[in-house]
Amino acid sequence: MKNVTDRTSNPFGMRPPHDEYVAGYGDANADFHVVGDHPGVHGGRESGVPFTDAPGVDRLLDVLAALGLVQHRNEDAPGDDAAPFDASNVFFSYLHMGVVDGTPTEAQYDDMERFFDAELRAITAHVLLPVGERATRHVLSHYTAVDADDFDLDANHAQEILGSGFLVYPVKEPADWRAEDADALHDALADLLDWDYRRESDLGRFIVGPEPYTVR
Repeated sequence: MKNVTDRTSNPFGMRPPHDEYVAGYGDANADFHVVGDHPGVHGGRESGVPFTDAPGVDRLLDVLAALGLVQHRNEDAPGDDAAPFDASNVFFSYLHMGVVDGTPTEAQYDDMERFFDAELRAITAHVLLPVGERATRHVLSHYTAVDADDFDLDANHAQEILGSGFLVYPVKEPADWRAEDADALHDALADLLDWDYRRESDLGRFIVGPEPYTVR
């Protein structure tokens, strides 16, 4: 199902119980969904856009830009918002979009999980890119059969994991990347883009009407 909206910032009108928050941003019909932790880790408090103004996030955006998923804006580029980049076929959001002092408590993460899960299911991306330890553990626990407690993110950076209706590519914290980590993510996603990563089957022949009916 295609989302009918041209809004890139908070396309589904999420209203979390926080005075300040960094809502999801990007293509509401994206095949790729980048999942971060919270604004205190991956930024966005000033711009309102996830993965901005935080240590290392430019490394991740540069990889996505090289793949054509992100287009960096010039400061004087036209646009209706202050977003530092445009997104094509990719969406960005946080487990905890609210801005809090320090690290959210476990109870706060639990309370915000409903917003994250609703947005993830609304986007219905094919590929999840959880960034960092917490986001990776959450995605593995909720959307794959992998034991998140026994998962080595460093050893599995940019490695494909089959999930429940998703492909998952865990991503090390960009602030800790070495040059080879950027290359590994770029090469893995470039290879994926060359294949039928949607992995859909058309079952339209089993129903009445000319329209295709694809499932994955």
